[in-house]
Amino acid sequence: MSSIIDTIKTSSHTISGITDTVAAHTEHKENIFVELLHHTQDSPYLEVPFGHINLPHFPPVNIFGIEIDFSITKHVFFLWVSAIIVLFIAVAAARKNTKSKIPKGIGNFIEVFVVFIRDEIVIPNMGKEGVRYMPYLLTTFFFILIMNLTGLVPYGSTSTSNVSVTAALAIIAFVMIQSSAIRQQGIGHYLAHLTGGVHWILWPIMIPIEVLGLFTKPFALCIRLFANMTGGHIVIVSLIGLIFIFKTIWVAPIPIAFAVGINILELFVALLQAYIFTMLTSLFMGLGMQVSSSKENSH
Repeated sequence: MSSIIDTIKTSSHTISGITDTVAAHTEHKENIFVELLHHTQDSPYLEVPFGHINLPHFPPVNIFGIEIDFSITKHVFFLWVSAIIVLFIAVAAARKNTKSKIPKGIGNFIEVFVVFIRDEIVIPNMGKEGVRYMPYLLTTFFFILIMNLTGLVPYGSTSTSNVSVTAALAIIAFVMIQSSAIRQQGIGHYLAHLTGGVHWILWPIMIPIEVLGLFTKPFALCIRLFANMTGGHIVIVSLIGLIFIFKTIWVAPIPIAFAVGINILELFVALLQAYIFTMLTSLFMGLGMQVSSSKENSH
């Protein structure tokens, strides 16, 4: 009887040991993914080849009972870097085209994008009156493009993978969409279009729907850019993580090959997302501006 009890105890200890080993192994895998995914998130330091550089930290500021942290993070740093690059490229291209009537070099390269955005995005969606908004749309396009590309540089980071950054871009787009519509229609026609053009009995239904529609457009811009730029990086990190999970160099060629392929695809996605954000912003601005034109043509 005692031998049976000892056998049961030994078996229970063995099962317990196996369970602990499996749990530790699973936890180790999770820790690997958490550590790898940490590189795609915002952080208070910059990653460099031999460690990291801490960024300035400031104590939170209390504004109307809300604590706001103005500390510089990795995404903020690369956002500033992207802004400086856009400014440098724009100034260099402007000076180049000012000196020569025939665009050359960087001036010619930038002109390709300017002409494309004007002829293929702005004029078809907003008409000739939309050309006045070209500075904003060009800045939006190049700023988003550079921010997307900085994440593909070693030790860089994609600022547009932070929802706060995309939300700020969407808020600016919202202001531009509404201001362009008010400027074109006038405040009276702008408020009248919120009724949907239906009988006043249906106003309690239509007005909330129209007002909600004003906010869903920039919200879609925010989430689309954030999700697309974050998703690609998570896929690359997941592929690289397979090497650490299997713990063998024989598996490495396959994940690395796929990761390189996704990384090349990310170059196209970076350009595509900048184009989509600019195109949709232009389209939403054009919809508000054309309401007035259609009414004038009907009269």
